[in-house]
Amino acid sequence: MNATLGLGGVILVESALSFLGFGIQQPVATWGNMLQNVQKDMFTAPWKALYPGLLIFITVLAVNYLGDGLRDALDPRLKL
Repeated sequence: MNATLGLGGVILVESALSFLGFGIQQPVATWGNMLQNVQKDMFTAPWKALYPGLLIFITVLAVNYLGDGLRDALDPRLKL
C-alpha cells in the first residue's frame, strides 16, 4: 500500500528530472522528455503538451487510488 504512494512520487520525480534534462536522456522516450521537446512549440502548438501531462496526471492518480483501495480492502485495523 505504501509502495503505491511511493510509485506515484517516483513517476513525478522521473518526469520532472527528464524535463529538466537531468533524468533519462533523449533516445529513450519518457513523458518528461516529451514535455521537454514540446517546450519550443508551446506558443504555436500548446496542445502537444496536453497528452504527456495528462498521462502523468492520470497515471499518478490511478496508482494512488489503487493504493487507497488496497489499504481499505486489506488493512485489518479499518474493519469494524
